[in-house]
Amino acid sequence: PDQPAQIHIMNSMLSELACLGFEWGFAAADPRNLVVWEAQFGDFVNGAQPIIDQFLAAAESKWQQSNGMVLFLPHGYEGQGPEHSNAYLERFLSLCGEDNMQIVVPSTPAQVFHAMRRQIHRRFRKPLISFNPKGMLRFEPSYSKLEDFTDLQFQNVMDDSGIVDRTKVRRLLLCTGKVYYSLAAARDKTAKSEVAIVRIEQLYPWPKKELQQLLMKYRSAEEVCWVQ
Repeated sequence: PDQPAQIHIMNSMLSELACLGFEWGFAAADPRNLVVWEAQFGDFVNGAQPIIDQFLAAAESKWQQSNGMVLFLPHGYEGQGPEHSNAYLERFLSLCGEDNMQIVVPSTPAQVFHAMRRQIHRRFRKPLISFNPKGMLRFEPSYSKLEDFTDLQFQNVMDDSGIVDRTKVRRLLLCTGKVYYSLAAARDKTAKSEVAIVRIEQLYPWPKKELQQLLMKYRSAEEVCWVQ
């Protein structure tokens, strides 16, 4: 009691590269583990770019080393400034080729859950990059029902559940992620029943088959637009 307590303050290097490299190695050592590395902000992955380029994107091609590591990257303009708003989705897409990675932009909690469940239950391992806007954490319109978790699986493409008669649809909007809710709110406000909004939840590998099947349902559409 007579001796003052000691405290040691040490500055450690803030290195996303070191953290991501460690987690990649951990995931490679035991493929049965679901290893998730989450950036506080999407742009925090900047310092780890060499690990992404050399390992996540290329390890299977270079060394036949598969890896099921997951990256959670907050992505969406939500008032934190340009640097904290962008996870550089286009940078990851430019690294995609020969089915080396999976790029998803889930728009509901159930979709996030099913992406993780699918990741660990698959018989193969591929890195998964998931872009998750922070603004949707407490965003009630995005909430999932209990049966969405228990009865469904990950949907690469999500149809517009609000459309009753597809033959009346003249304009089909394709989008991904958080912008869907802005589009849906504007559509509902104007009561434009001729507009349908479809979510592309997986950007790579591109869900060509699912999208073709969905487009066949909207044969009356005169215009198909991509919104981002």
